[in-house]
Amino acid sequence: MKNYLQRILTASVYDVANQTPLTLASNLSRRFNNRILLKREDMQPVFSFKLRGAYNCMAKLSDAEKARGVICSSAGNHAQGVALSAQKLGIKATIVMPRTTPAIKVDAVRQWGGRVVLHGDNYDAAKAHAEKLTEERGLTPIPPFDHPDVIAGQGTVGMEILSQHPGPIHAVFVPTGGGGLIAGIAAYIKQLRPDIRIISVEPEDAPTLERAMAAGRRVTLDEVGIFADGVAVKQIGKEPFRIARELVDECLLVSTDEICAGIKDIFEDTRTVMEPAGALAVAGIKKYIAQTGITDATLIGINCGANMNFSRLAHVAERAELGEHREAVLAVTIPERPGSFKDFCETIGNRPITEFNYRYASADEAHVFAGIGLVNGLDDRDEVVAALEEKGYPVLDLTDDEMSKVHVRHMVGGHAQQVADEVLYHVRFPERPGALLNFLKRLGKRWNISLFHYRNHGADYGRVLVGVQVPPAERADFKASLDKLGYPYRDESNNPAYALFLS
Repeated sequence: MKNYLQRILTASVYDVANQTPLTLASNLSRRFNNRILLKREDMQPVFSFKLRGAYNCMAKLSDAEKARGVICSSAGNHAQGVALSAQKLGIKATIVMPRTTPAIKVDAVRQWGGRVVLHGDNYDAAKAHAEKLTEERGLTPIPPFDHPDVIAGQGTVGMEILSQHPGPIHAVFVPTGGGGLIAGIAAYIKQLRPDIRIISVEPEDAPTLERAMAAGRRVTLDEVGIFADGVAVKQIGKEPFRIARELVDECLLVSTDEICAGIKDIFEDTRTVMEPAGALAVAGIKKYIAQTGITDATLIGINCGANMNFSRLAHVAERAELGEHREAVLAVTIPERPGSFKDFCETIGNRPITEFNYRYASADEAHVFAGIGLVNGLDDRDEVVAALEEKGYPVLDLTDDEMSKVHVRHMVGGHAQQVADEVLYHVRFPERPGALLNFLKRLGKRWNISLFHYRNHGADYGRVLVGVQVPPAERADFKASLDKLGYPYRDESNNPAYALFLS
């Protein structure tokens, strides 16, 4: 470890890398009664810490190794670091990336001058192909994490933390995939401040270090989730594990929902959107506080990257509320009769309904897929379920069911074979407490609702698609009720999509 201290102190990183800020997350700190600091590695030129290790490793190559050109395998961030370092050093670089790598990372590598080869569906497949090309073409490999010079380059993050915050620090939370970052940070900090806890944070579906620590040896995972693609590796590096096994104090695992909530938390404090791996540390800090009840401590999280595909933002926003326990997803069976929606909403009380999916299925009962906004987290969820069951509604809590959250919520509906006299309307109403219930009260119990879809989109107005069984002779009365309500609406009964999929 003393050897690593010297390597880190003499690392060549600042020709290309920045000393990134250590900033106070004021909102998070207030919420959790601790001093939470964020190490902003997302502010590097390639929006990730990976530049440090890549450049340090490449700067130490011999002239012959540089002349042959370099190659690496990467899910994206190491690739950008290698590409920029190669451009700076005048070296040709070949980058092998999984086909699942976000386009923003692939495009960035090409912009830095790297030659991109897309191969395989995960990091390990890309790594195997890079090893094959290395042998065939005599290229110089630049490992993403399992090399002393790469580890030393990443260790400069720990060096900066101690210089920027010489005061008491309870723990540093480090996103972990292949282990280069946590090994470098731990090797430096534990030499100088052994009292500081080093805590690894990994996704539940990619626990490379956690499994290795439990087994006492490196293990190869059968499969890994790729939501947090920056840490999606099947096995921690040999040298990182040697260091981590000795110096890392604890491993925490976090869910996809918790990662999404972390992305939202960081955005609210910094107005910057992290990639999923970049929010692991904040998700881990929140879990650690919940588990230990710690207060008035200094907790530091590494924001390791911000290479986020714009197309993923909708998914992140949707899952963030679940990760914060601000939404419950429930399947509720209600009677199929006019007014049953209104009764259901009154049972929910003043809690906001964030989503409502329903399609007529039978003459006796209806199955509703509902999102319920929560005020007091898990306790509030229990109260909602209890209130519904007390009213005689069968309830299935789907908040923790992955299939329901990813797929079923978007598939509720379909054709209804026994619905007569249905008209379809799109209604817009102000997004405020009681507005949805007011809409349902206006319909009263005169007409039966046969289709209903609503989802809170975070705007200042809500949008409802509603199907109602209204005999032709009563349609003037129905439109008059809508007019009295005062919400903008339009008739969608002749929409061709309605005919194809719903009517």
